[in-house]
Amino acid sequence: MSVVEQYARAHIVTDADRIEEETAVPVVLRFDPEDPRSVRVGLPDRREWTFSRTLLEQGLRAPAGTGEVRVWPCGRVQAVVEFHSAHGVSVVQFESKTLLRFLRRTYMATAQQPVPH
Repeated sequence: MSVVEQYARAHIVTDADRIEEETAVPVVLRFDPEDPRSVRVGLPDRREWTFSRTLLEQGLRAPAGTGEVRVWPCGRVQAVVEFHSAHGVSVVQFESKTLLRFLRRTYMATAQQPVPH
């Protein structure tokens, strides 16, 4: 099984009183079938976050997460992933269809059923 890697565009806002870009920035979504319960999100600052694939899936339907990573739907076509660290908070806004496409690819890579939607 091969690693699933998907490049995406997202809007990033930090708590440092600045918006990284008014336009979308490149973000990398990764999944390794050797670790089928986790997904990774690589941000432009080279920081990579690893968290539960289930959290990402649940967060597309309703707010999910309580620790360092939280995910929730934002309107009808967007989703937000919020990352907390000792350095602050980064809020990343994606198109939901991008995350759904990524999740479907991860389930196909592990020969499981794709995410319903």
